[in-house]
Amino acid sequence: MTVSDYVSYRDRLVEACSQAIVGKNEEITLIAVCYLCGGHILLEDVPGTGKTMLFRAFSKACGGSFKRIQFTPDVMPSDVTGIHFYNMKTGEFEFRPGPVFADMVLADEINRATPRTQSSLLEAMAERQVSVDGETRELGETFMVAATQNPIESYGTFPLPEAQMDRFMMRLKLGYMQREEEITVALRRDTVDIIEQIRPVVSAEETLRLREGLDRIEISAPVMGYIMDIIEKTRNDVRYNVGASPRGTIALCRTARAYAAFSGRTFVTPDDVKMLAPYVLAHRLHYRTAVGSEEAEELFRETLNVVPVPTEN
Repeated sequence: MTVSDYVSYRDRLVEACSQAIVGKNEEITLIAVCYLCGGHILLEDVPGTGKTMLFRAFSKACGGSFKRIQFTPDVMPSDVTGIHFYNMKTGEFEFRPGPVFADMVLADEINRATPRTQSSLLEAMAERQVSVDGETRELGETFMVAATQNPIESYGTFPLPEAQMDRFMMRLKLGYMQREEEITVALRRDTVDIIEQIRPVVSAEETLRLREGLDRIEISAPVMGYIMDIIEKTRNDVRYNVGASPRGTIALCRTARAYAAFSGRTFVTPDDVKMLAPYVLAHRLHYRTAVGSEEAEELFRETLNVVPVPTEN
């Protein structure tokens, strides 16, 4: 296994998803990083920017099963995890699995669900298992949750608690397309039809094989020190009540290795860490004053910019 295998993996996913989603190659790469690392992603942006379409296209390119949960205040935890029901034909109780039992789960507008329903995903995201009525059922090794939410709408929504936010490996914003890209999308046929034509370009077996190889991507002592300097800075900065968790440290190391491999390198650079840190860490921090996601990311970038970057001697 060589870094060319990782580059090929990334290129195939980007090319497949680009058939439906125009001009978002870097965002597709970041989702691929999360998927390869076994993480989950929070897609946060205003309506109509392609969050749902992007993950649908990505799931098509990866193959496997896909389920979508449209969250509303009346959705119950059992609607997510599943229930036991009495089968009158057999005279026994049987388990009917919920939509969380899929390889790719889209939690659409997750902040419209009540905290109780939101928490039904915690065990699945952290341990890849679901417990219902005292029985624990395993989820697949390539299980991934992509949640979407609108950051500017507060009516009828329930903010995600810190424990839930910490389960997401990355928070990603798509933003608007460039002018020419938007014209291209506006003039073409239905994007839904294009997504349906996307065929799998990677397999679960390839994903798991490459995932195991990530430990071979080197993180040198100076780069590891840089990562810890960033983490410790968030814990000591007076602007934060709570800094980055150890889970955040692990996620930053893991995603940096994947991003380096996708870039065709066998080692992580400080630039990899600095580029990924806002996506991996900013949403995990608890700020002393109430801030929106954009302000939170700006504050974190200010913190990041004061941490010295190691240089080659």
